[in-house]
This record gives sequence, C-alpha cells and structure tokens, in this order.
Amino acid sequence: MVQQLGKGQNTPVTPAKVRAVLVWRPGPGTPGLDASALLLGASGRVASDADFVFYNQPAHPSGAVRHVGKDEGTWSRDALEIDLESMPASVDRVVLAASAHNGTFAGIRDLHLLVSDPGAEVDLVRFDIADATVETAMLAGELYRRGGAWKFRAIGQGYSTGLEGLATDFGISVTAPPTPPAPPRVQAPPPPPPVQQPPAPPRLNVRKPEPAPRPAATPPPVTRQSPAPSNPARPPVRLSKVTLTKASPMVSLSKEGITGSRMRVNLNWVQAAPGRGMLKRLMGPTDLDLCCLWELADGRKGIVQALGNSFGSADSPPYVYLDGDDRTGANAAGENLFINLDHKSSFKRLLIFAFIYKGVTFDDAQAVVTLTPATGPELEIRLDETGGAARSCAIALVQNQGGDLTIQREVRYIKGNQEKVDQAYGWGLQWRAGTKD
Repeated sequence: MVQQLGKGQNTPVTPAKVRAVLVWRPGPGTPGLDASALLLGASGRVASDADFVFYNQPAHPSGAVRHVGKDEGTWSRDALEIDLESMPASVDRVVLAASAHNGTFAGIRDLHLLVSDPGAEVDLVRFDIADATVETAMLAGELYRRGGAWKFRAIGQGYSTGLEGLATDFGISVTAPPTPPAPPRVQAPPPPPPVQQPPAPPRLNVRKPEPAPRPAATPPPVTRQSPAPSNPARPPVRLSKVTLTKASPMVSLSKEGITGSRMRVNLNWVQAAPGRGMLKRLMGPTDLDLCCLWELADGRKGIVQALGNSFGSADSPPYVYLDGDDRTGANAAGENLFINLDHKSSFKRLLIFAFIYKGVTFDDAQAVVTLTPATGPELEIRLDETGGAARSCAIALVQNQGGDLTIQREVRYIKGNQEKVDQAYGWGLQWRAGTKD
C-alpha cells in the first residue's frame, strides 16, 4: 500500500531503482509542468552543470538519473528514473524539482509526487503538493543518503523565480534568454566654434567614437584567469522552451537565437508499465518511426527513414541523419534525427513526420516531438489531437524563407503510409513496397 507523506516527513527507500513521477490533472488553461533533478554533494551544491537533469539535458553522465518524459491522458505525468545503486559516491542527495511555464502552481490541480518501484510496479510513497500560489518552481522532495541507505523526504518548498532561480541556488550556471539588439544612439553634431577670434584650423576629435551596441548575448560565467584546463568548461544550461501550438504554430530560427551546429529532433511516446497508472509505454510490440522528407535548394529530393536503411548523413547531403530505429519503444531516448544547421542554405524544405510501422494508434501513443538546437530554446510539439485510424502524422514543416529557416507545427494526420504523406505535400518521389526484415 502506498505510504502518504506530509511536508517534512521522510521514509526509507529500499529498491535499488526508483521512479519519481509528478502527477497532475490536465485541463484548459492549466500551465505546463516539467520534472527535473539536481544531484548534490555534501556541500548542498552541484559539482558541475552536468548534475542537472531536465528536459534540455535528459540524462546524467553516470546514467544514474534520467528524465523519461511525459505521459498525457486523464492524468498528466512527467517522470524521472533514478538508479540509487549506480549513484556516484560523491552525490549525497538527489533533489526532485518541478517547474511551471505559462502560469503558476496555483493553476495546477491535484498535483502530487509519486515514488515507485518500477521493477515490482508498486507505488511506494505519495506526497500531495497543495497550497501553492505565485510559485513557478517547486522543490517537491529529495532522495538522500543516511547511514549507508537511502531515504525520501517530502519538501514542498516553492520558488517565485522559476526554474532558473531554483537551479542557480544550487550552483547551476544558467544562460539568459536572448534579447534584441539595442538601437544605436544618434549623437547630435558638435556645436559650431564660437566666432570671437579669427577662425582657427578645426580641432580633430581624438576621442574614439562609441561603438554601436552589439546584440545582447549571454556571456560565459566569469572565472579567474588560470592555465587552460585539459577539458573545456561546459556551456551554461539553457532552461528556455517554446511549445508550438495551434494558436502559435511557427517560429523563426534566427529570431529565437537558433544558429548553426546540429539540431536534434526527438520522438518519444508512452512507455510501458502494464496494469499500472504510472507512466507506461504501450503494451505489446509498437514500432513508431521518425522520418523526414527532404528537398534541397538544388532540386534533389529524398527521404530519411529506418525502412530501407535510409539513415541519411549529417555531414553530406541531405545533411539530415537518423541515429537508429527503436522497434519496441523500450529505448527511453526514443528515436532521434539530427539536422545540420551549418548547411541551412542547402535546404529548401524538410517535412518531419511519424509513421506507425507496427502497433497502436497515435491516440494511444501520446507522442511528443522535441527539437533541441545547440543554441536557443528547445521546441516542443505534442501530437495531442485525435488521429483516428491514421498511420502517419506530419509533425513539422521546415522551410527556407529568404535564408532563414522557419519551423511550422503541422500535426496533420494522414491515413496511409509514407507515400500518402508524399502525395499530401507534393514531394513527387517514386515508391515501392519494403520491410525492415
């Protein structure tokens, strides 16, 4: 039977692996909610930014903590998996946090934290988080070492400064959101010289003119000068996230501060925990494929997909690469495409879509696609509309508009396979039947 804890109470945790799940009731106007974890040493602070696990940094280098992702349904859930047995000895406690975006915790109903044993499929602890008002981030609870064992403590401490304020309190270096460049100041011309004496040769202004302000950019954390370390410092953590919706379906990469390097496109869907109300993947073998139709500026066209081993290439045309094929949904990282933005001028358009090769419907899958660039905010697209019997879903259309790439949310369900997606968007490829076996 699940143990109900109140704020400040604690209890032993005996399983080697646990799952911490934020659970809340969705509804119109409910803010988005994200789970995160901070791995702290005996000092109560992180050793580095790598000790922060959240949506933009979903796994700790040790593998001991992973952000699994969301499950949307009658209840909304966001989960973390914690391997206590593999936890680095330097980690004294793991803080379990929550953050709201587009609102405060006052707008979230029936919020609670569950700690469960995923092996036995048993909920161990429940902590109801209530009485929140202006808070936009929350220390929900913590797992901590005591006498050679692990315990859980319910905390429920709120922050009105958001995830950024919470993270920086524990030593995380956070990048500021990009700000538009300030307009250059117009200086008035100097007054004419007084005409009291015969004109003298004009004096030269030897002062350097003020340079036009540069676009605001986030400086790296200030450090004392020292010999260059053998390992370069990690860049500050990015907390920003943009959710593309029906009301706000498009972004410009340049306006969001998204520049070169590779952008990861991740497809994830519900993970199995048969017979439980926890975050679960789909029962039975489900094969949901992430695909990309591409068209280059020189007229070449094609598709990147697992079928036919058409995995593409990141460093040569089409500059789009699929890193593998998750046939069962057992991989918590889902499926990943990489788009090389260093070659954005080579793109005319890209269509990112998902295809159900085997298994359930999109309504059951509750899939989420995230686009994570090297700079700028993470972009999120939820396949949260009814798909019916559709086997394909066009997710996002990337287009080159005057040298700038835009990303537009599609979430357009299509009854049929890749060929039907091609026809819906006028790609004009030649198709033949194929299998993965």
